[in-house]
Amino acid sequence: MRSTTPLMLFTAAVLAAGALTACGSGSGSDRNTVTVAFIKDTNNAVRVRDDYVALVARQFEKANPGKKVRLIPVQAAENDYYTKIQQMMRSPKTAPDLVYEDTFLVNSDITAGLLRPLDPYLAKWPAWRQFEPAARAAARGQDGRTYGVPDGTDTRGLWFNKNIFHKAGLSADWHPRTWDDVLTAARTIKQRVPGVIPLNVFTGKGAGEAAVMQGFEMLLYGTGQNQLYDPGTRKWVTGTQGFKDSLGFLDTVYKEKLGPDVSDALSPNIQTNVAAELLPDQKLAIDLDGSWLAQQWQKTGGGKPWPAWSTTLGQAPFPTQHGAPPGRVSLAGGWTWSVPQRAQHPDLAWKLIETFQSRDNALEWCVRGAQITVRKDVAADPRYLTSVPGIGFFTGLVPVSRYRPALPEYPRIAAAIGEATESVTAGDASPDKAAGQYDATVRSVVGGRVVAKP
Repeated sequence: MRSTTPLMLFTAAVLAAGALTACGSGSGSDRNTVTVAFIKDTNNAVRVRDDYVALVARQFEKANPGKKVRLIPVQAAENDYYTKIQQMMRSPKTAPDLVYEDTFLVNSDITAGLLRPLDPYLAKWPAWRQFEPAARAAARGQDGRTYGVPDGTDTRGLWFNKNIFHKAGLSADWHPRTWDDVLTAARTIKQRVPGVIPLNVFTGKGAGEAAVMQGFEMLLYGTGQNQLYDPGTRKWVTGTQGFKDSLGFLDTVYKEKLGPDVSDALSPNIQTNVAAELLPDQKLAIDLDGSWLAQQWQKTGGGKPWPAWSTTLGQAPFPTQHGAPPGRVSLAGGWTWSVPQRAQHPDLAWKLIETFQSRDNALEWCVRGAQITVRKDVAADPRYLTSVPGIGFFTGLVPVSRYRPALPEYPRIAAAIGEATESVTAGDASPDKAAGQYDATVRSVVGGRVVAKP
């Protein structure tokens, strides 16, 4: 396993950004230069996003003689990246002109005064009509204004190794109907195929939002309606059996040693390890993960080229707890290009967004990054429809996919979920105790905006 620690990654990010600032990367330092901050994969071999951003930057400079694009790649685990860009956006000396934002942070960053509304630009941009309504809403603030342009979305499901399934006597046409079906398959693999990890479900603080969204919430959203937030009452939900059962699933996985070693599962490098080592080395049988995973195995820009992945791996929807309709669970997320409030060149930043989101470049990113498009014109393109094996499966999950609550307090709620999953995974608390601690944290975060459900 890789030994890079969160502190090392974060320090590298700070040094990289600091070096750029020292040579004039502050957005006000040069009126002809637009600065762009984006997340760089913790695996240096993965250059899919880096190469794409560089491609667009070259296009922009060619189309706008005299203008330059300065790139600020921030190499960090996701949570450290969020912290770093928020620090950068707080000062006009370090704020980039354009920043890559996870949609779940948009509203908290709006509340903190860090982002600039883009409505005056969007009103004059014909391409905005090509974006699906749900995608347009992903970067909309509670004030009704829009603070980012999404570059794609994603869904989540089960990836499984058909070779390992064959050795275990399991069907390659696997469609689990309940949580018990998933656990039964994992137990069968543990018994019949020693030496492989039966099941990975992201958990703990190290994996950040991956543990919350790809792990815990994929469980929670299959236990019933409004188990996290009740939009009808506009209150956060506490005390549900579904929350305890979701923690109980994680407790079972790690107590029965169906998942990675606990130290590995709680490492901030677990996402990199799963994609770059465990899956391509065929050491992991089942992985609850995202639609974008195949970008890691592409010949160009991928961290570990793996031509056989499309015939080795199958995909299956993650089931609801007991098979209740609709029978499948998926969450949708994605990232946006946003303009910081303290950016000194917002007009140049918007022109760069237009370059990123030309039809051709939007298609290029979806193909390179194994993204699910949010544009109707790209969705109809034959190149997109044949871009990645499995794209049809993950696109088919869009109708059942749920979005996280787009509220300013969500990041703090998510952090509390990460704490709860870590305490259960590490064996420091029972599911009931961890759920009680989570409930107390929620009440302290949102005050009276809480509804208790049995």
